Amino acid sequence: MKIMILGAGQVGSTVAESLVSEANDITVVDSDGVKLRQLQDRLDLRTFTGNAAHPSVLEQAGIVDTDMLLAVTQSDEVNLVACKLAASLYNTPTRIARIRSIDYLNREEVFSAENFCVDFSICPEQILTEYITKLIEFPEALQVLEFADGRASLVAVRAFTGGPLVGKPLSFLRTHMPQVETRVAAIFRQGSPIIPEGNTVVEDGDEIFFIAATANIRSVLMEMRRMDKPSRRVMIVGGGNIGRRLANALERDYQVKLIEFNKKSCEKLAGELKHTLVLNGDGTDEKLMQQENVGEVDVFCALTNDDENNIMSSLLAKQGGARKVIALINRSAYVDLVQGGKIDIALSPAHVTIGSLLAYVRQGDVVAVHSLRRGAAEALELVAHGDRKSSRVVGRRIDEIDLPKGATIGALLRGEQVVIAHHDTVIEAEDHVIVFVIDKRMVRKVEKLFQVNLGFF
Repeated sequence: MKIMILGAGQVGSTVAESLVSEANDITVVDSDGVKLRQLQDRLDLRTFTGNAAHPSVLEQAGIVDTDMLLAVTQSDEVNLVACKLAASLYNTPTRIARIRSIDYLNREEVFSAENFCVDFSICPEQILTEYITKLIEFPEALQVLEFADGRASLVAVRAFTGGPLVGKPLSFLRTHMPQVETRVAAIFRQGSPIIPEGNTVVEDGDEIFFIAATANIRSVLMEMRRMDKPSRRVMIVGGGNIGRRLANALERDYQVKLIEFNKKSCEKLAGELKHTLVLNGDGTDEKLMQQENVGEVDVFCALTNDDENNIMSSLLAKQGGARKVIALINRSAYVDLVQGGKIDIALSPAHVTIGSLLAYVRQGDVVAVHSLRRGAAEALELVAHGDRKSSRVVGRRIDEIDLPKGATIGALLRGEQVVIAHHDTVIEAEDHVIVFVIDKRMVRKVEKLFQVNLGFF
């Protein structure tokens, strides 16, 4: 597939890195030549320097025969104009725009064919806000990802000594809680994946990915590890787009404090947020942390634009007694360094966002994609079409399907029903199948497996 990416920032470069590895023909356009040279030094792709909203730049970059346009610059206006030009002048089949302004997002008609011709819009800040909200709702989890409009969830949790399952085989889960259906999709032990089987023994420190009906998540979490107290007090450092959205989402159900360094921003935030205590100060100020009782905080979120400040304020909060700390970190190298140490969860905005884009790039009928373990693994929701003759999955038991090594079918969504997958489960036409892939290089094989033979049409 020929894909043009507008914007070489964190989102654009992460998407490019992911798609290049899957043998796509990628061109990246940005006005910053330095960023493009750095990207080209690392990846096998083409780059073009210029304003992405100018027709001449798009033409020289190769828009004429592009299959998909991903407009993910920092400017909503540039992204909208580029999509309009791609549709009107060059008939580009698929156009996706990154949109940050709530004013645009609340008016669907802006994206219609009569206006800016945007097929799909994504808002990284909103995706990240929803992601963090789930982590606060389930304080034991490292990741909480939803499928089938929220009816099923994939949850990552670290097993600790004292949990009922630690030291026991996975088969114990079914006998210990027969009333709740769940499936362990993968286990990562010291960073390496393990394909789970009934006799696999869970060890202290294992990172376990399990899938269950969303209504059963709490019950399954209790089997994995000791339960944390529900979160009540949340402290946020950084009142930018993400911090403001998160405070707005949480303030009705939690006690929220927000610390912002810029005084004018504080005044604006205080007027917008009705139930949040807004404080003017520095999140790396140890005295301020002590004054605001950081030791009583259940979840501390460092969400400024500065990676180093987020790391430092998170370390101070943890040292001061905060129960769980979450740091927003743009540089992926930093994420791997600090994740799982003093900082409980290090979030890469680009990796959280990328799943929303990948769902449109994937081949076959893909409803949702979630990037796992900072892009090393993926979970996909695919729709099974056809019949036993035209499909390699429909009408077959799971143990009859030729799944690539490292791919696991965790669950099916059949109408409103969540069906946890077992070896003898038969896939039916129009089932939504949730597949966990521990090696992202196997994703293309999974997609091909779910594609219907031409004879079906």
